[in-house]
Amino acid sequence: MDKAASTQVSELSALDIALINLLQKGLPVCERPFAEIAITLNTTEAEVIEHLKALRENKILTRFGPMFDAACLGGAFTLAALAVPEADFDKVTEQVNSFEQIAHNYRRDHTFNMWFVIATESQSEIEQVINAIEKKTQLPVLNTPKLEEFYVGLYLPV
Repeated sequence: MDKAASTQVSELSALDIALINLLQKGLPVCERPFAEIAITLNTTEAEVIEHLKALRENKILTRFGPMFDAACLGGAFTLAALAVPEADFDKVTEQVNSFEQIAHNYRRDHTFNMWFVIATESQSEIEQVINAIEKKTQLPVLNTPKLEEFYVGLYLPV
């Protein structure tokens, strides 16, 4: 992606802004959450769904879905990193992302320039995935498991 494309600002409608701000606080847990949102925003369920689809398609929203606490559900997760040679970055990204246990993958300006979240059904599977990534990429994985959890309610109004 070129720099100009990554810094392009999209025009957001009043409904887009209201949706983004409202959904940062959570999605109603009910049979028809988008209908509930529509009532709150004085619009229709179809229009809410249409705008959310457009926000995803235009990459305004890069992720829209539930966030589960894997540990509370009996699973495990860890934050891991690789120091990837620049020439191999795209290839290694594909290799790492080929694992179904990879939840997120981020590029950083650091010696460890690729950071990713591994989410599994068990703690022992974390080590299996790390070993498999090391074998596939031929790079050592830095495993940084959570030692303590802090909850920060992040809200970024648009």
